[in-house]
Amino acid sequence: MEKTICLTKTVLESILNYSKYLHPKEGILLLRGKNLKEKLVVNEVVIPPQAIHGEGFSTFPVFMLPFDPSIVGSAHSHPSGILKPSIQDLNHFYGKIMVIVGYPYMSERNIAVFNRKGQTLKHEIIPDED
Repeated sequence: MEKTICLTKTVLESILNYSKYLHPKEGILLLRGKNLKEKLVVNEVVIPPQAIHGEGFSTFPVFMLPFDPSIVGSAHSHPSGILKPSIQDLNHFYGKIMVIVGYPYMSERNIAVFNRKGQTLKHEIIPDED
């Protein structure tokens, strides 16, 4: 059985707002969280150092990242609105999960979560931890 991916409400809002801010360029974020027995909880986003945002791509130099085992994946926007990973997305997969958010970046309906094979993962939005 595959783990459920849980994104806190603040993480969801951060991803949506960051994507809106950068539109029509793609945005990219790192996801920080906890890998628990039955679920993976994402509770923070991090802007990668020296991230590059372009029309149709976003990237960052992986070698600039410090060792951080709390980074569980990445999130990036698709200004086209398409909620599917491209071949380039899969070739540059970082961590355990990839969140894609598509235009118009309004709600949970505009996101999808994938594993490194490009398969859709079950996810839910949870309240923020105190």
